[in-house]
This record gives sequence, C-alpha cells and structure tokens, in this order.
Amino acid sequence: MTGPGRAALVSVPDPEPGPGEVRLDVLAAGICHSDLNVLDHGVGAGWPLPMTLGHEICGRVAALGAGVEGLEIGSQVLVHAPLGCGRCDRCVQGRTNYCDERDRLSVAGVGLGVDGGMADAVLVSQERLVPADGLDPVAAATLTDAGLTSFHAIKGCAADLADPGSVAVVIGVGGLGHLAIGLLHALHPARVVAVDTREAARQLARDRGADVAVAPDEAAAAVAAVAGRGADVVLDFAGAQTSIDLAASLLRTAGVLVLVGSGGGVLRVAKPGVLRTGFRLQLPFWGSRTELAAVVDLARHGGLAPHTTVFPLADADRAFDEVRGGRLTGRAVLVPD
Repeated sequence: MTGPGRAALVSVPDPEPGPGEVRLDVLAAGICHSDLNVLDHGVGAGWPLPMTLGHEICGRVAALGAGVEGLEIGSQVLVHAPLGCGRCDRCVQGRTNYCDERDRLSVAGVGLGVDGGMADAVLVSQERLVPADGLDPVAAATLTDAGLTSFHAIKGCAADLADPGSVAVVIGVGGLGHLAIGLLHALHPARVVAVDTREAARQLARDRGADVAVAPDEAAAAVAAVAGRGADVVLDFAGAQTSIDLAASLLRTAGVLVLVGSGGGVLRVAKPGVLRTGFRLQLPFWGSRTELAAVVDLARHGGLAPHTTVFPLADADRAFDEVRGGRLTGRAVLVPD
C-alpha cells in the first residue's frame, strides 16, 4: 500500500531479522475486509507508508535473528498478528488482542501498521509464531483471523450454546461466517440457522453443517420454525445497519448478540426499548495466541474446513476487486508467484 486507495507490487530486498525476529518465506496470505477498509477508506492513515498489507499469514522459517531458539529452518508456522504493548498482563498471557494500551497504540497488528504478509517474505518476532507443519498453507493462513476470530467469538458465548435445544444464528456467510458454522457444528449441540443474501453462500453454509440457510427476509420464520422462540445466540459477521437490526429482532429473552462485523451499523440500547429483557452484547476482537493454537489443533483433526479461492500475489488487485464486490464465497488467499 503506497497511499489511501493505492496499492502497487514492488521489489525490495529481503528483510534481515534482528534480535528475537524470524524471517518467513510467505506461503499464503488471506485477504480480509479489514485490508479493504485500510486500502479504500484510509483506516490507519497515520501509519507509515509504504506498508505491506496482510495479517493472515502462513510461512516457512527462512532465517533466524540473534537469540531465537527452538525453531528450525524450514518449519511451517502461522503468525498471531494482533500487536500489543508487550508489558501488560494480557500481552504477557498472549492476549495481545485485548492489550490494555490498545487504544493508544500507533499500530493494530502485523499488516495493520507494520509490514505484513502480502509479500514473498515477512519479519515477525518469535513469540508471534504458532507451529503449523502438515497443514495446507492456503487453508492454514485463513485460521489466523477468519478461524481465530470466529473461534473466539463462539467461545465467549459457549455456555449459551451447551444445551441441545439451543439455537445459534450466523448472519453473513463469508470468510468468517462459514468457519463459524463449521466450529458451531464441531463444538456445540446447538442448531444453526445461517442467513445470507447470496444463494452460493447459503449453499456453503449447508455444506458446513447449518441446519437451515435462508435469505434475510426468511430469517424470522426460520428461527421460529427451528426454535419455537427466538435464538439463544446471534453472531453478526456483517455489522451493517440491516444486519444489526435483524440480529436484535431474532433474539430470545436473555439472548446474546455477538457483533463481529464492522459494517458501520449502530445498535440503540435503551431500557425500556426494543431489545429483549436480559439481552447481552459482546464485541469480540480477534483472539489470543493460545486460542490460535487450539484452532490449529481443530484443523489438524478435521474440525475446520476453510473454503478458499487462490490468487497469485501479482493478481492482488483483481482479488481485492472480487472481495470488494462480494463475488466470492469463503476466503480469498494470495500466494506468492
């Protein structure tokens, strides 16, 4: 990225790892809507430019900086990308996604303020790495955000999904939503209603274990038919005004709205108001390094099956356009030429 709305493919020397750093040869880098927000809308415009995008990274260890131990050249790893201050209790625990200083940090993560993985090589600190040998690199790259964020969002409402009679609604069957459906199917007895405007996405939801997949105008009837009441949990992966309004309307009494997407919608909370008695709201953000390791373990044992479309790195602009236009199902992934 060379400026707001501008991206270019350029040649630069391979970076040399400093103390505690590792250089990875990038095997695959996922494309997230956060990348488009940065590129199209100037999110993080104060970050140093030029900057390499890409926070969903699977790579192969290529060079070790001074003091790096326990890693072998050639091993395959994933990058836990959210950055923190490195000093607070949460950062020490690997929960950099909830760093106490996050609102005051000048960067958000690898690829979001510092150079990321849409390149042939990337530098990262050793503590950000999670082993991923044996996994398909393209599928593995998607685990670092699409898989991790979905896992973290579902984990936050696990108690509400434990009953075999519980019902979860997934709004937005995109890169995150289709993995969330797979995780719900693998980890909880809850019945799943998927909601998306696109028939291809609804079919993907069925393929990943959704009990029902419907268009938005059919969602209320579908939830009533499956549950006989509202949903215990609604996970909104769009975050647009229409999806937030729909999500709130689908909840049962004391239901949980998990707002994952950042589509610009606003939820009005008032008492009394339209929200159900006992309503709870969760705003999950990414996930911890420990949770990423758990996601990798699930993938190893068949609990996650990312649906991907692969583009050469040189075709990044075309890939961005496909994602921007909503013409892909699942996740788009760039692979260096």
